Amino acid sequence: MASKASVDDQQNQVQENVHSQIKVFCNFMDEILLPKDKMMNDSSKPSDHVNKLPRHSGLSLAVGRSDVPTNHPAVPQTIPLSLADVSEKLKDQLGYTLNVKSSQISHQDAGQGLFLDGEADVGSVVALYPGIVYYPSYYRYIPGYPRVDAQNPYLITRYDGAVINAQPWGSGGDKREVWNGIKMAEIKHDMKVAEKGSDRFWKLLSKPLEGTQGNNTGDVLERRNPLALAHYANHPAKGMLPNVMICPYDFPLTENNMRAYIPNLLFGNAEVNMRRFGSFWFKWGVSRNNQSNVPTLKTLVLVATRALQDEELLLNYRLSNTKRRPEWYVPVDEEEDRRRWS
Repeated sequence: MASKASVDDQQNQVQENVHSQIKVFCNFMDEILLPKDKMMNDSSKPSDHVNKLPRHSGLSLAVGRSDVPTNHPAVPQTIPLSLADVSEKLKDQLGYTLNVKSSQISHQDAGQGLFLDGEADVGSVVALYPGIVYYPSYYRYIPGYPRVDAQNPYLITRYDGAVINAQPWGSGGDKREVWNGIKMAEIKHDMKVAEKGSDRFWKLLSKPLEGTQGNNTGDVLERRNPLALAHYANHPAKGMLPNVMICPYDFPLTENNMRAYIPNLLFGNAEVNMRRFGSFWFKWGVSRNNQSNVPTLKTLVLVATRALQDEELLLNYRLSNTKRRPEWYVPVDEEEDRRRWS
């Protein structure tokens, strides 16, 4: 009898499946936005100018720089369509798109929700989680540190500790541009928040870093990305079940022709291998990226857990049961939450 696939093999299969779906999405976006003579399949290599650019850093995001470097990569010509136009055309190609509108969840904090417009099969990648990616070695640069979530509901953490801050992305934009994440959606740094003893302890151990390292030139990203809205998905109310799940996606940075449609920017120049002990992260050995010849950008996507049609997307937030949770939060599976945070 054949043995079951190892965990590593299963993870590789998931990555390959997600990557193949996102590649199809990128092809559709190229068909919608690029002039015929600029289609991705006609140019497999990036320009020499792009090849010679240094690895980008998002460090100025946290230290308040307002100047924008001038050594930008070239922004290719695209067809002048609005985000709404692109969204409609993507639905024609892919079978679905996303809309943000008032949530159907009744509690007052629900606000806006994320809705699928069209039909998607189980296992479909239906949304991308946009924003700035922070590896554990750069946590101290997350705006508002150490209480980073006090004024920002658009943070999410991968199992490996990478944090994605979607607040700078907002709802996207209406052009392809060099995006460096500097223009933040209203973060009130001057708000007085009650400081707990644990926060003071964190500040003593982890004084926020000062200064900058490297130039934040940004990356050419397509801001008219109809799927880059995963941060608007709400947690299901009592009696409701989630219909999407989080899936980590390690985008290979060698896929130059897909890069504009991956709505994320790495904060810092490289990943530092970290190991967690309790609530703290420490440097540990060499970077994991050194174990592979292919550099990746650690991102997240939402995958449909059942067939979907014209409905609100609901994601199990799985908030920690060791901390006080919002009044509106109703656990989908308390035992699953416990395993997640044990």
